[in-house]
Amino acid sequence: MKNFKEKKNIKTSKQLERHFKGVANSKRIDILMLVSAKPSIILTEITERLKTNTKTTAEHTRRLVDAGLLNKKYNGHTVEHTVSPYGEKIVKIILNF
Repeated sequence: MKNFKEKKNIKTSKQLERHFKGVANSKRIDILMLVSAKPSIILTEITERLKTNTKTTAEHTRRLVDAGLLNKKYNGHTVEHTVSPYGEKIVKIILNF
């Protein structure tokens, strides 16, 4: 296991756990895939496209941001979401699974 951690750019098991827990929910996977398909999307549009509750969607996007898979940018009264570099890697894993 020591050699595993010595390699450059290898995440620790705790870091990987954080990312994988971020997508450990079907709605969060749906949100991540939707945001990856559209470079910048606001919370309202995510809610409308997935036909979900605004509060629930906001909580799921918050968890994706906390997991390092989405970026959040405030623009006045709207919140724009984009996929982070780690989110892009998770999307590739999902698409190739």
